[in-house]
Amino acid sequence: MKKKLDEVNKDKTGFQNTTARRKLAEASQLEIEENFRELLENVQEGYFEIDLAGNFTFINDSVCRVLGCSRKEVMGINSGKFKDQDDVEEIFQAYNKVYKTGKPLKGVKWHVVVKDNSKRYLEGSISLRKDLSGKPIGFRVIVNDVTERKQAEEKLRESEASYRQLFDNSPAVIYRVDFKSGKFLKANDVFCEYLGCSQEEIYSRSPYDILTEASKKLFLERVEKISQGIKVPEIVEYEVLDKKRKQWCLRLHNKNIYDTEGNLVASDVVAHDITERKRMEEKLRETLESLRKSIKTTIQVLATASEARDPYTAGHQNRVADLARAIATEMGLSQDTIEGIRMAGSIHDVGKLSIPAEILSKFTKLTNIEFSLIKKHSRSGYEMLKDVESPWPLAQIVYQHHERMDGSGYPRNLKGDEIIIEARIMAVADVVEAMSSNRPYRPGFGIEVALEEIEKNKGIFYDDTVANTCLKLFREKGFKILEA
Repeated sequence: MKKKLDEVNKDKTGFQNTTARRKLAEASQLEIEENFRELLENVQEGYFEIDLAGNFTFINDSVCRVLGCSRKEVMGINSGKFKDQDDVEEIFQAYNKVYKTGKPLKGVKWHVVVKDNSKRYLEGSISLRKDLSGKPIGFRVIVNDVTERKQAEEKLRESEASYRQLFDNSPAVIYRVDFKSGKFLKANDVFCEYLGCSQEEIYSRSPYDILTEASKKLFLERVEKISQGIKVPEIVEYEVLDKKRKQWCLRLHNKNIYDTEGNLVASDVVAHDITERKRMEEKLRETLESLRKSIKTTIQVLATASEARDPYTAGHQNRVADLARAIATEMGLSQDTIEGIRMAGSIHDVGKLSIPAEILSKFTKLTNIEFSLIKKHSRSGYEMLKDVESPWPLAQIVYQHHERMDGSGYPRNLKGDEIIIEARIMAVADVVEAMSSNRPYRPGFGIEVALEEIEKNKGIFYDDTVANTCLKLFREKGFKILEA
């Protein structure tokens, strides 16, 4: 009997010890979970727990901030309230998979509809919660709000799509070149069409391969300067050859791409076909050249006519033309302008063809009436030339070469900027030559007297810059008027 009581007491003690250990273990587990949850409340990642029905049993502050709700508003309600309807089935399958396999599932993505009805994009992992006996009681979920990142990615995708659409559909040639290898990295369809190549063929080549010999030299010089760190223009024109050796002219706009250390790694290029424009320019140049030849012929005929009628006038015009050209050159005017001034100078007195020869060659002083006839030669010359097609203002130069800066000249009393620069130059050259050379009715006054006249009246009768340039030519550079 005693033996049986001892066995009963022993069993009772063993049961009590087991119960105590179990209670101790449960208390320890609760303490661990309490500490774990306290830690999770303050982490940056979102963390929540739901039971098997989907009701929130725990939620940290990060998730509350995402949902725009307080913990009191969320605890106990079903998590489905915040799910986007498009994601419901996918999320259910994710939870179901974790439940069946017992294995955590990472990289789960879904949308939630927050308090203000906007959507946030979450990404995280799901794991199964079990009690001490190993029975599933819910799920643990760790999430990150990746809404801003997803929005940025979406904008980047849209930007890339827009760029690709622009790249592919642009009427201009667009390509990228790797600076180190010199090969094409990208090329749009338009470029392929111009070269008559596929993109695969283009990527095996470099810009140098498609250039004409003349453009290759320019290309190499440009690359050499870039390699030396010398700045080159962003716009350049090259002649390229397609697969059939047909020649095109492209105007390139280059934009260099550098790495974080400032090293050139590539160049983006937008090119426009200017082949037709170049052809038109060439035709225009040919037309202008033909016109210049015609004008020169016309001018030569007029100069010859002047010389045949009055050798003095012809010699005067040639000497004025020579001096006017020298002044214009010293002033740094364009070569085209200088050529126009020279040609106008050679016929600036062509209007004197309408004046009786006996007046032009008279050895005595002219009467007032005779001088008034002489003064009409500017207008007469203009009338002769006004309908002549010319790239230069020949008629206006002839018309204005006796005008003066203060308005005291003739025939229209123009002043200041009303007088074109070519006529201002002609005025100074005309006075210097006329005063220094012999006339039928008087000997020349000499070059010094002529220069004194220019110096005394510069800024009054004569343009300051033109006058100073003329004085510099004679006094510093030894210019001399041609012999009569």
